[in-house]
Amino acid sequence: MTTEIFSKIKEMGTPAFLFDEGAFKKRLHEIDRILNGEYEEEKRIKICYAAKANPFLLTAAAEVVDRLEICSQGEMDIVHSLSIDGEKVLYSGVSKTAEDIRKAILQGMRHATAESLRHLDLLQQEGSLAGVKLTVLLRLSSGAQFGMTRADIEKALAEREKYTALQIEGIHFFRGTQRRKIKQQEEELMMLEEFIKDLREKYDLPLPKLEYGPGLPVPYFEGEDFLDTLLPLKELLPALLKASEWAEVTVEMGRFFAASCGTYLTTVTDLKDAEDAHIAILDGGIHQLTYAGQMMGMKVPRLSLPHRNGSKDTVKQHYMLCGSLCTTGDVLVRDVELPSLQVGDVLAFENVGAYTVTEGIGLFLSHALPSVYLYDEGREEGEALLLVRGPVPTSTLNSKQ
Repeated sequence: MTTEIFSKIKEMGTPAFLFDEGAFKKRLHEIDRILNGEYEEEKRIKICYAAKANPFLLTAAAEVVDRLEICSQGEMDIVHSLSIDGEKVLYSGVSKTAEDIRKAILQGMRHATAESLRHLDLLQQEGSLAGVKLTVLLRLSSGAQFGMTRADIEKALAEREKYTALQIEGIHFFRGTQRRKIKQQEEELMMLEEFIKDLREKYDLPLPKLEYGPGLPVPYFEGEDFLDTLLPLKELLPALLKASEWAEVTVEMGRFFAASCGTYLTTVTDLKDAEDAHIAILDGGIHQLTYAGQMMGMKVPRLSLPHRNGSKDTVKQHYMLCGSLCTTGDVLVRDVELPSLQVGDVLAFENVGAYTVTEGIGLFLSHALPSVYLYDEGREEGEALLLVRGPVPTSTLNSKQ
């Protein structure tokens, strides 16, 4: 990305998020090539993008992935507003209501997970009323609040004849995120193979599909390995290929797809000294910038001063980077060495393509939500950078109307 792009955003005002759709699509294509090879006529393994990771990347994702996973009616509304085919959606989530399912069906949704026996009843009810057939994956619990126990899954299959509006096609499984021990995912796939084959035999059903979220890790902080951020997928590939021999496998991820494709831009608004530190106050803060695993600014994410590219300024100082909130917890980085800062400098925090834009405590102190830009160098000249959301005031949300 050019210095000109960052300068333009600086001129328009910060804080702001910048998501690189071109880089995102390139990463998705690279992942698809790892899973399916360069010249495969038919995919061995499909990919699903979890919309909760970053809904601003949904249009770009829909161009590449096989499936979009949404977890709320709000996310379904976003998909519908973007004119994305509802057939591409897998409606997941632990809190589906009859109203949610009814509206999603009207918006074209035909594929869903069932996280409880009640979900199955609701999907049957609404599918029957709408006169449509819904395909369903039964989510197997990993021990958390998500999904069903093995006993409930077996009960559902034993009573499957009552679900006349549903086609139960397989199992959905996801345990967590940022999981660095690939052996755990390998063991999960072996467990799922045994479980699904047992269900097929016991209930005389094909159950051809497995939707699996491996929760592969991404690097965020200095000292972590950024050399090959696709390495975890390459290490898991043999186990995924083996799974593709006994099921139609879809790999579902969000963070692993999107994290590296975003930047958070925030401006230095004040500089001062404490007893033992130089402090830079920024117009952003922890209400907008979050990293998985970050605690009180103790870790240093990758960051830069993009408008200073090519600068010969070699004088550096140690800074504590603090946000705009009136709380001692608003420390983005407790100690980082940077070229001498000036009021008006813009800092770029990298690897914020996943979750950060929606995960922060955005209403705290009634600051405006930051602007959001999408960038794709492949678009026509003058359209590479798009402002898709300007600053959003929150004071009306935090006051009596």
